Amino acid sequence: MGTLRCSVLGKFLCGRLLLLVSVGFVASQSIVEYLPGYPGKLPFRLETGYISVDDSELFYYFIESQGHPKEDPIFLWLTGGPGCSSFNGLIYEIGPMEFDIENYAGGLPRLRPYEYAWTKTASIIFLDSPVGTGFSYSTTAEGWYSSDSKSALQAYQFLRKWMVAHPQYLALQLFIGGDSYSGMIVPLVTKYVVDGNKDGVDPHFNLKGYLVGSPRTDSVIDENSKIVFAHQMALISDELYEAAKTSCHENYVSVDPLNTKCNATLAIIDRCVKDIFKNDILEPKCVFASPKMNPEVGRRSVLEKPEDFILSPPRIPDLWCRTFNYAMSYWWSNDIQVQKALNVRPGTVLDWKRCNKSLAYTKDILSVVYVHKELSTLGLEVLVECGDRDMVVPYVGTVNWITSLNLTVVNDWRPWFVDGQIAGYTKKYSEHGFRLTYTTIKGAGHTAPEYYRRECYEMFDRWIHYYPI
Repeated sequence: MGTLRCSVLGKFLCGRLLLLVSVGFVASQSIVEYLPGYPGKLPFRLETGYISVDDSELFYYFIESQGHPKEDPIFLWLTGGPGCSSFNGLIYEIGPMEFDIENYAGGLPRLRPYEYAWTKTASIIFLDSPVGTGFSYSTTAEGWYSSDSKSALQAYQFLRKWMVAHPQYLALQLFIGGDSYSGMIVPLVTKYVVDGNKDGVDPHFNLKGYLVGSPRTDSVIDENSKIVFAHQMALISDELYEAAKTSCHENYVSVDPLNTKCNATLAIIDRCVKDIFKNDILEPKCVFASPKMNPEVGRRSVLEKPEDFILSPPRIPDLWCRTFNYAMSYWWSNDIQVQKALNVRPGTVLDWKRCNKSLAYTKDILSVVYVHKELSTLGLEVLVECGDRDMVVPYVGTVNWITSLNLTVVNDWRPWFVDGQIAGYTKKYSEHGFRLTYTTIKGAGHTAPEYYRRECYEMFDRWIHYYPI
């Protein structure tokens, strides 16, 4: 690039260019004003693009706050899986648009505005991470391999480069957010930001806190909590629960194969809950694809395996499956005109998936409780929220690891309200300037904003503006 002369370029521009070189900055970005299926011009500022990190090209959707973009905080948002596109969070959970599912009549799914979007009061970068997620891809064979530790580091590197390309957002309060399996990644990225600021790494972030929803946090705690949750929800009997506690010694993860009584009890429990929809125990369990045909009779064998019978789309209210909602994202995101509108690089992702189950991914971090503990010594604002009907990451385990942080309770357990009705329950902790708010969303599954978007917006809006939930 040659020698840069600050006297000619100006001190700010020179420093910015030197920083671009130092972080190996490569990016492409574009403003999207129209989307196929959306009625008219988008009423919000949408930017899409790629940031190069190592051998990865990480794709993102950025929606600027529809409220006060020069004052409202900015979020880096990660969706779980690992391997679920951040588009899932944007369209089904916290973004300013949704699919018009009720009126779907075939063809390209239609989009419509959604009123209670978190982008009403915050700018959000929805990142497809790790590589292989959504429209993110690798330029080398080796680059496709990822892990918890690599994913967290690349997300941090992405954030640095993105902020360099968007310096107007550097002064805003920064939060790291995510849900489900990203509960493992969000605290790690937050820790990278903290350490980078402490070590004087450019750019310096105005870090304010982090948010985790239905967060995977500790492999042992989260898995053990499923048995406790099943008992609390009356999915297993008192006798069965007590038998499991006694024979398994309250450890249901790494069971000795020779412990026949424990294994037999767990097998009975598994039969009791295997046909429960784990994301929300109150909803029907449906497959994510059409069931197999019975070759003998040439039709679906409903009687043989009733749990494999996919219910009809929501045009028939009595036969509804949430998985039909997800199908919309596949049809829409794999459309060529949609990809052109999003400025996706042609040929880089041949089959977009809402959640890519074929990642070359290693789960090399089993717990991040210690990271939460370390971050609790800092003056950060933290929100931990979850649905109380979620059996993927039950609230039981979340309460367990929060309690292990030994924080001081400043507001004890109480209900919180939306429109005069109980929307959930909350408890607030504080220690040396560190403030953690734990909140449940009554009746919600995994993850909560997908089930009760309005209530979750009210929760977020109050928390982000320092009002009591």
